[in-house]
Amino acid sequence: MLEVEGIHSFYGKAHILDGLSFEVGRGEVVALLGRNGAGKSTTMKSVMQLVKPRQGRVTFQGKDMVGQPAFKVAKAGIGYVPEDRRIFSDLTVTENLEVGRQPAREGAPQWTVEQLFDLFPNLSERRGNRGKHMSGGEQQMLTIARTLMGNPMLLLLDEPSEGIAPVIVEQMAATILRLKAEGLTVMISEQNLHFARAVADRAIIIESGEKKFDGTFADLEAHPEIRDAYLSV
Repeated sequence: MLEVEGIHSFYGKAHILDGLSFEVGRGEVVALLGRNGAGKSTTMKSVMQLVKPRQGRVTFQGKDMVGQPAFKVAKAGIGYVPEDRRIFSDLTVTENLEVGRQPAREGAPQWTVEQLFDLFPNLSERRGNRGKHMSGGEQQMLTIARTLMGNPMLLLLDEPSEGIAPVIVEQMAATILRLKAEGLTVMISEQNLHFARAVADRAIIIESGEKKFDGTFADLEAHPEIRDAYLSV
């Protein structure tokens, strides 16, 4: 579904992604792992064309996305949940969800507001609350739900477990597994190896913008030297 081939992405003169390549298959949940500053968020932004790679290709369902405006990438069927959430703080939960609405998309799960309230019961209980009156974990749920209102074929989640309570992390893991069961393709960036292992089929580890590992978690467990070199603090 997604092919990233030899991308080089920069912030000004800072070279963040250095020839990064990987693939995400239809129906997979893939975890992008690495330390702070490894380039995980830049990878997500490069797929969305919020950061424009200077070299390489980003191909989604056979179409090259490089150079497209980000809204066209979203309309093509990629949903993006940024690390900083970016909810509309003065809008209610229901209003936030309506902002994200897009038409049904062939080959993608189709979501209604009530289905999302079933998926995120916390949001159902607070449907009339404004975003600024919600906890960090609830805001994270709201951002994911708003993105699902766009009926994406591929969902990018940037650090979904960061900065939220352990009980919400457990709910988040259950949600991602349910999304997979619905047939949604998901890529998450994570530092939490335990969380990633619980939800993902495969791990990609990057360091300094380069891929260092791509395989199953069983493969990763069989090579503790890789985990220690690129994931240990």
